[in-house]
Amino acid sequence: MSLIKEFREFVGSGNAVDLAVGVLAAGAMGKILQSFVDEMIIPLTGLLGKASWADSYVVLKGDVPVGKALAEARKIDGTVILGYGQFLTTAVNTLVLVFAVFMVVKAINAMKRKQAAEAVTEAAAAPPPAPPAQEVLLTEIRDLLKSR
Repeated sequence: MSLIKEFREFVGSGNAVDLAVGVLAAGAMGKILQSFVDEMIIPLTGLLGKASWADSYVVLKGDVPVGKALAEARKIDGTVILGYGQFLTTAVNTLVLVFAVFMVVKAINAMKRKQAAEAVTEAAAAPPPAPPAQEVLLTEIRDLLKSR
């Protein structure tokens, strides 16, 4: 099978379209969640201390004036700085994203379980299918032969 023919079958089967829709939806959802964390979660955590974590750091070596921004503090010669703020922001973003994906998967699994239960209920409630005409005729012949 040629490569082009296989590619046409792949695209025609719907897998490529499903993949493209999933990637686009994930990209949009990522942006929404990023905005949610940056605009809602991080400011709420600012009630506990700093309004933004992005410039949070610890000076391991050297002297940095209090309140200096991270980018400016890194420019001071002889200092060793551990910038943890962006890491915390990224960690919170990731946790929110993972939780959102978990909730979507949980909803999908619940829907699948409900559909499976409905299918079992429908199968149990449905009357058995009628036997084929040939089988009915053979049963009648058998019964006639027994009665003789």
